[in-house]
Amino acid sequence: MSSRNAPPPPTRDARLLTPRVIVEELDRYVVGQKAAKRAVAIALRNRWRRQQVPSDLRDEIAPKNIIMIGPTGVGKTEIARRLARLTAAPFLKVEASKFTEVGYVGRDVDSIVRDLTEIAIKLVKDEEQQKVRTRAQEAAEERLLDLLLPRPGKPAESAATEGQATRERLRTLLKEGKLDDREVELDVSDTGQGMLEVFSAPGMDQIGFDMGKIQSMFQGRQQPRRRKAKVPQAMELLIGEEAGKLIDMDKVIAEAIFRAENSGIVFLDEIDKIAGGGKQGGGADVSREGVQRDLLPIVEGSAVTTKYGVVRTDHVLFIAAGAFHVARPSDLIPELQGRFPIRVELEALSNEDFVRILTEPENALTRQYEALLATEGVKIEWHEDAVVELARLATRANERLENIGARRLHTILERLLDELSFEAPHLSGTTVPITASYVRERLEGIVENEDLSRYIL
Repeated sequence: MSSRNAPPPPTRDARLLTPRVIVEELDRYVVGQKAAKRAVAIALRNRWRRQQVPSDLRDEIAPKNIIMIGPTGVGKTEIARRLARLTAAPFLKVEASKFTEVGYVGRDVDSIVRDLTEIAIKLVKDEEQQKVRTRAQEAAEERLLDLLLPRPGKPAESAATEGQATRERLRTLLKEGKLDDREVELDVSDTGQGMLEVFSAPGMDQIGFDMGKIQSMFQGRQQPRRRKAKVPQAMELLIGEEAGKLIDMDKVIAEAIFRAENSGIVFLDEIDKIAGGGKQGGGADVSREGVQRDLLPIVEGSAVTTKYGVVRTDHVLFIAAGAFHVARPSDLIPELQGRFPIRVELEALSNEDFVRILTEPENALTRQYEALLATEGVKIEWHEDAVVELARLATRANERLENIGARRLHTILERLLDELSFEAPHLSGTTVPITASYVRERLEGIVENEDLSRYIL
């Protein structure tokens, strides 16, 4: 039975993921950009709707691909990434400028589908391993005890009684972590991936694929490899092996291909870099147009051969993004333009947006630094005026230098807390208030000195 005829994979409350709920989830991590959030929320909901329509019409409903237009650092990639995590969908981010026309040195566009399939395989395999982890852990524990407990040299009956008692004591010590410093020698399966990885460098995708076929011919002949490891590491290795025995890889591959084909999301960044820029006829323009024409069948829907089987792209959702400072979406070839019917423009971030970015999202940078320094026993107290001052300086730096959006906050905060991060191990138990004067003292001179800020910020 083909994977395309299999029932849809279970998603995380897919029926409850209405566009409104999706936007609310995205609001937890991305500030502003309501138009872009609405567009991707509708696109994601349409994937669920498609699974509910009659089968004769289902294959005719194509995904509504999206082009996001906006400067760097405003949330384009984060929106797409969070969208994929909502439904545990295979997600791949690629830069369009890394691809070259067929016949030139560089990555070919078919590698997008092969990479997406690999991600789907890992996603499904991890899920299946979680389901069998308890059983795998029990089996791994028995194998580890066999390694830790030497065979007794006494008569069979007395040896069995004493051996079982010793084994149970050893099991207790193992669970309490008192054997973590012990080293054991064990046999682990050598999957032969090392040689495959050497040949799978960018631009050599087909060689990597061919090596995968050669490797599969010798899978049954691989010999275990002897190695030494500490008890915790040995336990994880053994759990992985035992889980592998309990998983049906044919089922994993079928499910992964289905997810890649029906739930996969490909984020094509820097799509503007392969647009013609309004100047036709030059060598560079010919090459860029060649990449667009190579991308066209993938976006339109085609069958790509991978080492796991044929994968179709008819229902993969493509989200393209670019700053479009020089080129415009209309500079893409007409056929490719037609495959991206939804276009949304993202707004540049304001000073107020920076304040919200520093305080509102669940993964806000201020919270990240708090958690990092808390591991050293140092408590940071962010004053409201300090956050406002940080936002002002970030906005000022973006105006004077190149506007890199919210990414400027990373460099500003790293510079602000550089000394504190260095001295943190010696400041355990202290509380450090971050005030506006603290921020100005360490940053204002650098921001105002344009030559210096070009190198530091």
